[in-house]
Amino acid sequence: MERLHIANLPTPIQKLDHLGEELGVNLYLKRDDFTGTEVSGNKVRKLEFSVQDALQKGCDTLITAGGIQSNHCRATAAVAAKLGLGCDLVIRGEIPTRFEGNLFMDKALGARVHLIPLEESREEKMDAIVKNLKGQGYKPYVIPVGASNAVGSLGYAAAMEEISRQESSLGIHFDEIVIAVGSGGTYAGLWYANQKQGAHRKIHGFAVDHNTEVFVEIITEILNEMYDNAGLRAPKEYNDILINDQYIGDGYAKSRPDELAFIMKIARENGFLLDPVYTGKAFYGLVSEIQKGSFKDAKNILFIHTGGLQGWTHAQREMALKML
Repeated sequence: MERLHIANLPTPIQKLDHLGEELGVNLYLKRDDFTGTEVSGNKVRKLEFSVQDALQKGCDTLITAGGIQSNHCRATAAVAAKLGLGCDLVIRGEIPTRFEGNLFMDKALGARVHLIPLEESREEKMDAIVKNLKGQGYKPYVIPVGASNAVGSLGYAAAMEEISRQESSLGIHFDEIVIAVGSGGTYAGLWYANQKQGAHRKIHGFAVDHNTEVFVEIITEILNEMYDNAGLRAPKEYNDILINDQYIGDGYAKSRPDELAFIMKIARENGFLLDPVYTGKAFYGLVSEIQKGSFKDAKNILFIHTGGLQGWTHAQREMALKML
């Protein structure tokens, strides 16, 4: 399938010598937070396919949804502005008292932001926006939350191809690849390409909201659609979808003091910053599981930093600074 080329690719892979030595493992970091600023993180890789599909269908407005500090919504707004498309964002959550972080960027990038409370349906709101836009003569294109469908997930199938090329140049093989999981599309794309390659890597996802069973169901649905679109026979079972749901903490985008203290410690001692919604929880989970011995057989572990630094809120920054 054709794609846009709007991300800064390939993203580098860095060995975390100090932390890896401390943990007794070979630990690497893929800097997908380097894909851009406004169109950054893992979201832009998926949008390269989703938005190309919208353009090929002659659409002129992008519609998507997410949480208050959605990286995906911000990246969608940026791509729309870059390409001269309209953009409507359905943002669900506790209605904020201030526009900050990604929510500020959504507005700055010209998106029409529709704030709805948690009890309302994002899908119903998007359907209403579609109906209204069509009535005005526009041709909208709906991108699901996180661009996590068969089209968007091709972005991380392509990312796995990129990782394979980097393995060859580095002279190593990653037997474990670890990511945060918020909507399932990034995981599905990696898993799909890994299976097609016959590479036998384990793909570990650390959930940041739903439990393991929910994510396995979501990812399985995306994978079945990916195989169907490619004219391939899907596996009968997906026994090796590995999702850890033990590090969600207080819930999506909610931070505990121990999580923020961990993020700040990693930043001070290793020179890179995680975000409190996705990568902070997932990397906390990875390090904790390494310390428990869960990765004792791993030779080379790759953690994908999927970005999200724009999502730090005032409250999270204030709490984090108290950890210093």
